[in-house]
Amino acid sequence: MSTIPESIETVNTLGDLLSFHGHVRPDSEVFLYEGRRTTYGQFDQYVTQIANGLAILGLKKGSRAGYLGKNTDLFYQMVFGCARLGAVSVGINWRLAVPEVAYILNDGNCEVLFVSAEFYGLAEAVQAHLDNPVHIVAMDGGHQSWPDFQTWRDAQSTDEVTVDVSTDDVAIQMYTSGTTGHPKGVQLPHRCFFDLHHYEPNDDMDWNNWSDQDVSLVAMPSFHIGGVGYGIWGLYGGSRLVIMPEFEPGGALEIIQNEGITKTFMVPAAIRMCVQHPQAANTDFSKLRYIMYGASPIPLDLLRDAISTFQCGFIQLYGMTETTGAATYLPPQDHEVSGNQRMRSAGKPYPGVRLKVVDDNDQPLPPGEVGEICIYSPANMTGYWNLPEATEKTLIEGYVYTGDAGYLDEDGYVYVHDRVKDMIVSGGENVYPAEVESAMFGHPAVSDIAVIGVPDERWGEAVKAVVVLAPGTSATADELIGYARERIAAYKCPKTIDFIEELPRNPSGKVLKRELRAPYWKGMDRQVN
Repeated sequence: MSTIPESIETVNTLGDLLSFHGHVRPDSEVFLYEGRRTTYGQFDQYVTQIANGLAILGLKKGSRAGYLGKNTDLFYQMVFGCARLGAVSVGINWRLAVPEVAYILNDGNCEVLFVSAEFYGLAEAVQAHLDNPVHIVAMDGGHQSWPDFQTWRDAQSTDEVTVDVSTDDVAIQMYTSGTTGHPKGVQLPHRCFFDLHHYEPNDDMDWNNWSDQDVSLVAMPSFHIGGVGYGIWGLYGGSRLVIMPEFEPGGALEIIQNEGITKTFMVPAAIRMCVQHPQAANTDFSKLRYIMYGASPIPLDLLRDAISTFQCGFIQLYGMTETTGAATYLPPQDHEVSGNQRMRSAGKPYPGVRLKVVDDNDQPLPPGEVGEICIYSPANMTGYWNLPEATEKTLIEGYVYTGDAGYLDEDGYVYVHDRVKDMIVSGGENVYPAEVESAMFGHPAVSDIAVIGVPDERWGEAVKAVVVLAPGTSATADELIGYARERIAAYKCPKTIDFIEELPRNPSGKVLKRELRAPYWKGMDRQVN
């Protein structure tokens, strides 16, 4: 970094982003985290000190540093400190077990690990499983062997970092959720966080105009693209970020009211918890302009309840880690309480993004025909870390092959049915679980639902629904199946229903259907029949 960018339009690395805002608005608040406030000027200085401290530890351009902890303002200091040095930050899911954390640290060749106090014990246990020693920094201090993060940071030089970092250098490496096999390291270069801003926005994209007047609630996990990616988009506009360690509905509602939140991102499961929380009825949402949602489909009935509760604009975002999050959007104008066809879609491409849907032979399909959704975006990943074969199967001629089944309509809107691998083949008919889930969610007794395929001697696979009943309600399996039959074709309806207290989900809100399927497929050679 040698010069301060002249305008936000000329910023193309994370380090330059901080240089720009640190110069233009040094006294403006950037973070509020549990009472701790940070200005853009302080943030810029801290990032320089962290970069210099990492260099002393031996890190250089291309080196990797891990972060194991919940959301904090210090996480962003670490991410941008790495980026200014040309190093790569690696967020680690703090719910993982010791071998899984060790796998990511080993696979990523991480040389430094920043860890919060809640996970000191986990980090200690991980050390015995590492291929090489790792410098560990205690984010909250108080560890007898590891330096305190803030003391370590403040002892570093404030001299300018002169590493030449380009827009094509990798900034962040995110590991996919790993619901099957080992997770893959998705490499996201600096350009992924800036290039979509270079395209002229559509008329229905006011929600995506960020400014220093915006106050953003960041509550999704920082190791997920819906957390860190959303946070960086707010920082691009010079906004103020209020950070929660982890999502909790009562706390989120309190922050929305007390801090004048104007925008936030939630997964549907989080929206449902807010809508159902008793505090929602008395929360002041007058400053809240937009809620963005994504990571999994949202049933229409829940969406209607959310619009009624929050009284703000809703925007569905669709994408994946490999596309740096959102590649399509469903604008507020397409959301209607009365419902419409487009509310069943995941929206249309961002300016600069192209979509196609292909069949099993990789041939493009016409509108209305279901196949695999493919995304061409300036924000697509460079590839998977040290996995060239996996990269070649996923990134083909600039398109990310998502593994999602869906179709395009005549206007270019994309409709996501489900993961290709989650498709149920029953009696030769393809059944997409998301369609069944959406049809059944409208029943007043259904609080949450997941649909899976289970072995069936006659049909090969049978459709099973796993249902969480709403508090204070009751319903029989026959009643719910009858409800579904009124809304979708008979062959798509569940043959059986199990009732449980809570669906297993990963931190990004996605249902862990592999866990739901496991008991039914136990002892079988493969998970299809």
